Amino acid sequence: MTFNALMVRKNDEGKTSATVEQVSTDDLPAGDVTVAVEYSTVNYKDGLCIGPGGSLVRNYPHVPGIDFAGTVEASDDDRYKAGDKVVLTGWRVGEAHWGGYGQKARVNADWLVPLPEGLDTRQAMAVGTAGFTAMLAVMALQDHGLVAGNGPVLVTGAAGGVGSVATAILAAQGFEVAAVTGRPETAEYLKSLGASQIVAREEINETTKRPLEKETWAGCVDAVGGDMLARVLGQMKYGASVSAVGLAGGMKLPATVIPFLLRGVNLLGIDSVMQPYDNRVRAWGRIAKDLPMDKLEAMIQPAVLSDLPDLGRAILKGQVKGRVVVDVNA
Repeated sequence: MTFNALMVRKNDEGKTSATVEQVSTDDLPAGDVTVAVEYSTVNYKDGLCIGPGGSLVRNYPHVPGIDFAGTVEASDDDRYKAGDKVVLTGWRVGEAHWGGYGQKARVNADWLVPLPEGLDTRQAMAVGTAGFTAMLAVMALQDHGLVAGNGPVLVTGAAGGVGSVATAILAAQGFEVAAVTGRPETAEYLKSLGASQIVAREEINETTKRPLEKETWAGCVDAVGGDMLARVLGQMKYGASVSAVGLAGGMKLPATVIPFLLRGVNLLGIDSVMQPYDNRVRAWGRIAKDLPMDKLEAMIQPAVLSDLPDLGRAILKGQVKGRVVVDVNA
């Protein structure tokens, strides 16, 4: 039995190529649960794995796709049975283990989460790792005291996948959202998601010698890191928190400890890959309840398997807006 999948191969010269191929089910990796995949999505890591690998892919040939949603076909684990709807994000699937860019996937049962009531598989992949991470970031801010009415919440990299979902979630819960973007053409899109203020990237991306500036932000979801995160830390209100979810602006943090010592600012690291099961279920439940589905629909860019090589290159260049939903069966 065969199925369609995006297969990435590496030649003897170390160059990779990605094409849609017919793959045998006998070639699927070991795992407890076989899933008939319905939808996947495109994240920055997917762009790396489709292309040069970014040191993420261990063995070739390889099927990328760090997210997928679909229906259980067969299970050796009592937690899942044929017909169950499931979601997978993280656990290095699509990197070290074959992922969701195919019509079939076989994975460990521990990596799956039941599809929450109120979401279908297409919507789940409109959320994907990016939206899941955004919800983890919002939950962390709220767990550390963020409440509506304390001031604006900054979202950096707001037009990207994480930023788009974070903006929609925060706005729907009554927060005033200030969305940072380097693409002026996305301003109306961000306003449609609920952003009440658009902040040009250059306004906040410049380093400053002052360790503290005016207390401005009640919270922040930061997908950029680097100089921008360092600058934002000095603008946080007393006791406020920043959820750090990405490093589009670089890995280094040219900051001082002054915001932490004099204003009690919290820097919260958000990891979605190895997140424990209970918190995964909590986050997906919150997504189903708190993310407006009309806003989610407005973020969606549809795609099929054959579109993925181009989309992989585009997302690495920062040219993908919102959320790509890949129909692997189209």
